[in-house]
Amino acid sequence: MLKIFLYSLLGIAPLACAAKTAEDVSLPEGGADKIKSESSFGEILNHPALFDFSGRLLPWDGAAVRPETKLSELDKLLPYHSEINPSENSSALNRLISDAQSGKKVFYDFYTKEQKKEDSSKNNTGLFFFRGRPGAPFAIVSPGGGFAYVAVLHEGLPVAEKISDLGFNAFVLKYRSGSGQYAVEDLAAALSYIEKHAADLEVAAENYSLWGGSAGARMPAAIGSYGTEAFGGDKVSKPAAVVMAYTGQSGFTVKDPPTFIAAADNDFIAPAAVMKRRAEGLIRTGVPVEFHVYSGLRHGFGTGTGTSAQSWIKQAVKFWEKFIKQD
Repeated sequence: MLKIFLYSLLGIAPLACAAKTAEDVSLPEGGADKIKSESSFGEILNHPALFDFSGRLLPWDGAAVRPETKLSELDKLLPYHSEINPSENSSALNRLISDAQSGKKVFYDFYTKEQKKEDSSKNNTGLFFFRGRPGAPFAIVSPGGGFAYVAVLHEGLPVAEKISDLGFNAFVLKYRSGSGQYAVEDLAAALSYIEKHAADLEVAAENYSLWGGSAGARMPAAIGSYGTEAFGGDKVSKPAAVVMAYTGQSGFTVKDPPTFIAAADNDFIAPAAVMKRRAEGLIRTGVPVEFHVYSGLRHGFGTGTGTSAQSWIKQAVKFWEKFIKQD
């Protein structure tokens, strides 16, 4: 009952906004309409190009957005986030739609059917793919949400689109909510999948970076410190860089990869001072670090467009590029 009450406050409802059957969904002549800021979640979830995986766009597992809720009301669904930009949300969705309509695969399941049958919670996982240059290194973006929800639409797709626009391949991880351990296991499994299928995906298996915001930043930090094998994944190469935004993660090791850290000066969930102490600790161990505090911002600022942090993604990519090893 408490969960249902919380859902009602956030404008979502258990099992609401049921999608049509696959047979009911067809591509209109001349292509489907593009998503706009005022598009409803009913339109988004039933869009022919997104239909097969649209449920993975939603932040709360076990609940669906009311069909009449508009994309411009996304802030109601993301209590831990700020600076939510509907025009960026729609742009990223339209990028996926355009790629899908041109025959490109934009969503990948990294767990097999057998693995999902053994653990149905894995049904809610997957990778959204924003292509950059063929053969370029890739980034995996893990959105935050306090391990209660996953902010794919705010802290995932728009960030990945910007990374892709800079020429790199970018994936957004939809992981299991409810457990930080499971979330990191999902990142390890996704990373193992990408490295195993790098040739088919047309991405470089080496020199990748791991990105995350809030709780999502704890995940690349854990992989950077302990590796994928510690979380059930295959043995893969070490990330060239870890990019962490506004998180209270404090632990690290002397083996951590080069780390870019973005913080907000008005963040009461993950204070900049906590992040600064971690940065200073990494520097003392000899790990390359770039640390930024952006003014006038609260927790969960996403891309930071229109704020003091609007260039943070470009800054993080430039940092990553310093550690990409050339053949």
